[in-house]
Amino acid sequence: MREFGLIGFPLGHSFSKRYFTDKFENLGIDALYQNFEIENVNEILSIVSTHPNLEGFNVTIPHKRAIIPFLTKITPEAEAIGAVNCVKIIRTQDRYELIGHNTDVVGFEGSLRCFLGEASPKKALVLGNGGAAKAVRYVLKKMEISYLTVSRNPQGENEIGYDHLPSIIEDHKLIVNTTPLGTWPNIETSPNIPYEMLTTDHFLFDLVYNPEVTKFMSQGKNVGTNVCNGHQMLVLQAEAGWKIWNEK
Repeated sequence: MREFGLIGFPLGHSFSKRYFTDKFENLGIDALYQNFEIENVNEILSIVSTHPNLEGFNVTIPHKRAIIPFLTKITPEAEAIGAVNCVKIIRTQDRYELIGHNTDVVGFEGSLRCFLGEASPKKALVLGNGGAAKAVRYVLKKMEISYLTVSRNPQGENEIGYDHLPSIIEDHKLIVNTTPLGTWPNIETSPNIPYEMLTTDHFLFDLVYNPEVTKFMSQGKNVGTNVCNGHQMLVLQAEAGWKIWNEK
């Protein structure tokens, strides 16, 4: 039986496991998708060695960057972003190679273009500065949308603190939350932005998908702002990973 999986810590209610398990069952694919909840990324080599049928795995928090030194090679896109969320395993008789990819880019770009439709915001705010934020910034640059990163501990000229938002949020029509704030079960948390200053011309994109409507999104909806969660992004990302694992 073919095997695939997800590494991260903690994993909780994994979208990937549920998605691929349903996919395999619905399409009659003889394969297994399982969670590998590991706190230390060093354990990944042991997992690959002890699961000879493992053909690939997804990577989530907190290992998207930490896994890079363990890979045989990574794609130019993943290298530019500095984060890997999908690994393909190529095995020969006595060795294996781990090839790192970043499918967050495919998922975010596809979902964002669908969300924006004909709208074309010129400026964006990226809340958070983790591995997912790197992919978001990569896509925004590709789409020629200028951006600022908003962080609790800003560093560098393109990063600002949350206290700066009241003076600039009016001109930054797209706001992307890449932090885990609002994720189940901590559904009452949300990024600290001035929601009362949002308008019907603003777009709030939350990478969080559980719950379906986060507090970040609901506070935007209260003032008529356009909102979107991360579910479609995850679906597109998952399908991109499946394509990678099946490429010959």
